[in-house]
Order: sequence, then C-alpha cells, then structure tokens
Amino acid sequence: MSMDEKALYDKIYRYCYYRLGQVQTAEDITQEAFLRLWECRDYREQGKALQYLYTTARHLCIDEYRRRRAQSLTWEMEEQLAAPAELEPELRLGLRQALETLSEDERELLALRYASEIPLGELAKMLGISRFAARRRIMAALEKLRAQLE
Repeated sequence: MSMDEKALYDKIYRYCYYRLGQVQTAEDITQEAFLRLWECRDYREQGKALQYLYTTARHLCIDEYRRRRAQSLTWEMEEQLAAPAELEPELRLGLRQALETLSEDERELLALRYASEIPLGELAKMLGISRFAARRRIMAALEKLRAQLE
C-alpha cells in the first residue's frame, strides 16, 4: 500500500469508526470500500477515488446501521459523534444533547470536516456544492451547536 493509499485508508477508517463506534466493523467497512474502489477502475482513473471511497463507506455504514436496527440493537446517533473521553462527564452529556438537536446531515457534515479532517474544497466536491456553500453549511451547524451549548 502506497503512502497515498495509507492516508486515504486512515481517513476512511476514521470516518467509519466515527459513524459506527466499533473498531472491527469500521475496519471491515473500510476494507470493503477499498475493494469496491479497486474493482471500479473508472473512478481511480478520473482522480475521484476519495469521493468514491467516502460515498461507498457512507452507504456501507448506513447498511450496517439498518442491519443493527433490524436486529433491534440500541444504537443512537449521538454515539457516532461521541465526545472525546478526556471531557468531564457533564460536558460530554451536554455535547451529546446539543448534537441531538442537529439534523443527521449537519452531524455528518461536521464529522466529515472535523473528525475525518476533509479539506473544505474536497468536502464541497463530495457534496456537489461550492466551497462557499459548504463553509456556510458548516458555520450554520456550528452556530446551532454553539447556541445549544450556551
């Protein structure tokens, strides 16, 4: 695996782990996303590997969520965006409650931007919007989160 592929793998793994909260499942989904990319030559040749990987990983995470839900397992969205362990329990609880007020799209946008560290330009391409529109959506979600935390 080249350094570029390793960096991509790490980003996709972090995204999957952030969404699912389980090491083994995140590894499995990351590997599946890469297998599908390697089978689909068009995206690699067009330089759209990152977009393809995130889109595939997102769909696989959604499928995993649906599978868990069908088995009646408790799996809440706030666990996907859990607060860092070093925060005090009261702050973690406050952050989780504030995150619950955001829409799923807003939580995912923040997860992609900050947990997966996707550059704004790449994020805008993935969403099919301008950098300005992507920045505006992120700022709106952060403002909503900030208002809830106050």
